[in-house]
Amino acid sequence: MLKIENIDLYYDGIHALKNISLEVNKGEIVTLIGANGAGKTSTLRAISGLQNYKNGSIKFKDIILNKIPPHKIVSFGLSHVPEGRKIFANLSVNENLLLGAYLRKDKKALQDDLYMIFTKFPRLKERKNQQAGTLSGGEQQMLAIGRALMNKPEMLILDEPSMGLAPIVVKEIFNTIVEINKAGTTILLVEQNANIALSIADRAYVLETGKIVLSGNAKDLLNDSTIKSAYLGE
Repeated sequence: MLKIENIDLYYDGIHALKNISLEVNKGEIVTLIGANGAGKTSTLRAISGLQNYKNGSIKFKDIILNKIPPHKIVSFGLSHVPEGRKIFANLSVNENLLLGAYLRKDKKALQDDLYMIFTKFPRLKERKNQQAGTLSGGEQQMLAIGRALMNKPEMLILDEPSMGLAPIVVKEIFNTIVEINKAGTTILLVEQNANIALSIADRAYVLETGKIVLSGNAKDLLNDSTIKSAYLGE
């Protein structure tokens, strides 16, 4: 479904991604793990068209994404939940969700999907007329995921969904990610909490200083001694 081949990405002369190649098959949860500055967010931003890259190609459903603007990429069925959530703080919960569906014309199905989001995240329903900036961190993350789902994506990419959240909220968010995947949405997940990411993923890639240094079955990597010592605190 998604195929990245040999991309190089630079920030102000710094070589942030070095000949990166990876793929995500339909129906999978694939995770990218690595330390801060490894290139995880840069990879996602390249996929979404938010960051230009120098060489190589990115294909989504056999569409070459090189130089396609982000709003067009969204229309292909790819939604991005960014690091830090980036909700519209001065708008209501409901308005944020509707903005996630700005490309859609099917008004009846849109209302059905709003109902689905409120069923999945009951706290958002309780706060649907509340300003999004007044929500807790966990509620804002739920809103960011809900907004992305309003696009009816075939693939959802998530950047650090556990960041700054209490463990009980993290568990709830990750249970929802698994549910979303089981309902048919392919997931590419960037996550600093390697333990929880590997526990729900099918496959994983390990990034270090802009290079993929390891990849494989997520459960195998979860039990790999090198991964345990480097990323799982064991």
